[in-house]
Amino acid sequence: MLTGPENEKAIDISRLRAMTGYVTLDKGFKNTGSTTSAITFLDGEKGILRYRGYPIEQLAEKAEFLEVAYLLIYGELPNKVEYANFKNHITHHTLIHEDMRVFLEAYPIKAHPMGILAASLSTISTFYPESQDPNRPKEAIDLTIYRLLAKVPTLAAWAYKNAVGQPVVYPKISLTTARILLI
Repeated sequence: MLTGPENEKAIDISRLRAMTGYVTLDKGFKNTGSTTSAITFLDGEKGILRYRGYPIEQLAEKAEFLEVAYLLIYGELPNKVEYANFKNHITHHTLIHEDMRVFLEAYPIKAHPMGILAASLSTISTFYPESQDPNRPKEAIDLTIYRLLAKVPTLAAWAYKNAVGQPVVYPKISLTTARILLI
């Protein structure tokens, strides 16, 4: 028996197959915890979702998207200086290489925006080959984080614009992440 961070009880079956040759069946993965997590706690039956111990309702009401992103990445909410620095790094990387338009314009109009977004993320990684190095220092990992947080909203907006047959719109750096998604 194990006890989770919210005092929920669990049975550790990680060695069941090795010991018995049997596996478990949990249709829909409804009663199986995949792992312990310091990031997320979820109890769907009780309507509980917490990120790093904070109730999602509190974060939705009082925190901005990038503050929650910082919390998820670094483990705590940023102070004012940390938040300003984080936001500045992300703002600096908002624009997308013009060659990405060539890829975007090649997707069929009927392509689903999520498929386009997924493919765009794979494509954009080719513009930053150094980000593929698993042994890069923390500063380089942070740079990849900044780039992704900066570029995904624009790529999502572009994918949507492609799906509805409209021209892409470049982001205004002064806009929030949510507003960039809505352009």
